[in-house]
Amino acid sequence: MDIIEYLHQCGGVARSGQFVEAGFPRRDLLKLKDLGVAQPKRGVFALPGCDPHLLVAVMHNARLSCASAAAYYGLWLRNPPERPHLACNHGHGSGFIRHRTVRFQGNPLLPVAAIEDVALHALTCLAPPASTALATSAIRLHGVPRELLASQLQADRSGTARRILRGLDLRAESIVEVDAQHLFRSQGIDYEPQVFLPGIGRVDFLIAGFLIVEIDGFAFHSKRTDMLRDRKRNNAAAVSGYAVLRFMPEHIWFDPGSVVREIRTVLAGGQRSPRR
Repeated sequence: MDIIEYLHQCGGVARSGQFVEAGFPRRDLLKLKDLGVAQPKRGVFALPGCDPHLLVAVMHNARLSCASAAAYYGLWLRNPPERPHLACNHGHGSGFIRHRTVRFQGNPLLPVAAIEDVALHALTCLAPPASTALATSAIRLHGVPRELLASQLQADRSGTARRILRGLDLRAESIVEVDAQHLFRSQGIDYEPQVFLPGIGRVDFLIAGFLIVEIDGFAFHSKRTDMLRDRKRNNAAAVSGYAVLRFMPEHIWFDPGSVVREIRTVLAGGQRSPRR
């Protein structure tokens, strides 16, 4: 492998020590400028157009973590952070959110923290539901054991993070479901997630035993076959005596007050007796 190919594998940016550890002689580093590689800082080499977030991490001798690492692991996060979140074991530099406690070995090539540290930093840094969604997706998508995360949150200052971790409902299958759970809990609305109803199928939420609440993400409800299926399910629910409310993610995110009002209006109409 030549040195430029290796630099591409590193996300387009690396420190001189990383090249040396990979077996490249230091004389090869002297040739990088002639190959179009920039040197924005002594000991740092970057390809034109490299990911600016990775560049920031390497420039600070750190790794992306918390919300800044979510995209690299496909974790659930609605809004990217305004400032980078960096995991580092030094106190130098500014302009970023620093995570000093690093417990696990990071990515061998990219300046990105280990998925376990990413989840732990999110739990101790982000407010719910952002922390909840990121940690839930780390557990669901990457198999990070909840018990492992709990074992690393034993310090007194980690009490809030422990409570968030204990409260995770891992039945959520998307970020909008996590956000809906957070909305319902904050408003005192009891719910059952991912309930299978005979003749209807699995529904996102069942409230008070008779109100079905579905969250229609565009990716899963945009085709005609999806719309036909949804209408069939809606009709089956009505025939069986269930009330149904359907919301888009935008309702949960940008108009939660209306969501809560509509749910409470249906609940105020009285308990129904669905046929099971």
